[in-house]
Amino acid sequence: MFLNRFYSENKGIIRISADHASSFAKDISGDFNPIHDPGNKYYCVPGDLLFALVLAKYGVSQSMQFTFTGMVRNGAELRFPDSPGDQFAITDQRDKTCLRVVRQGETNSNTNLIEQLIQKYVAFSGQNFPHILVPLMAQHQVMVNPARPLVIYDSMSITLDHLSLSEPLLELTETTLEITGKRAEAQLYFKVNEDNKSIGTGFKKLILSGLRPYEEERVQEMSEIYLARRAAYQSAP
Repeated sequence: MFLNRFYSENKGIIRISADHASSFAKDISGDFNPIHDPGNKYYCVPGDLLFALVLAKYGVSQSMQFTFTGMVRNGAELRFPDSPGDQFAITDQRDKTCLRVVRQGETNSNTNLIEQLIQKYVAFSGQNFPHILVPLMAQHQVMVNPARPLVIYDSMSITLDHLSLSEPLLELTETTLEITGKRAEAQLYFKVNEDNKSIGTGFKKLILSGLRPYEEERVQEMSEIYLARRAAYQSAP
């Protein structure tokens, strides 16, 4: 499976290096958030990589909920249960839970289905900034701190009518932002299509912290810096 180049495994322990995580974020998710760069002070493994590893190990279930409970830092040793039930947790070497998973319904371990769903979901998920969050912040006249734009991946869920998929496509259907003081919850709702028919739905929740009044110029500057990082990476030999 294509994921093999983004982690190493020894005696059931999974290790994700900063280089592995950064490559996955940029090459697969299209996510150029500096928090996934090796050496960044606030570095963490992308939640989408943990999501992908769960699907790769346990297959795709008709209903799946993922709740991220802690950031995975460089050098963490992750333990994936050998025989998980409908509810299980991914833990690190200190037995701290990083991710909780709840699943229901039938499960399919077809490699093509797993790879297709991983690639389509993480590509969708990686477009949070600036394509989705900037219009949402402008609508509500708030923005994150430009010096440290703190956006945390809280949770996601997906429900499928069936698992006979070959080329699923994800389509954003609605966005909401619930603001409480200097903190907000962004909900990104999507549907899953196959052959131009809707066969599933899902949502992703993000936590935005350090909110302040919206400033168009500052937000535009953040967007330009982000897009310049992406362009520089994609044009590098």
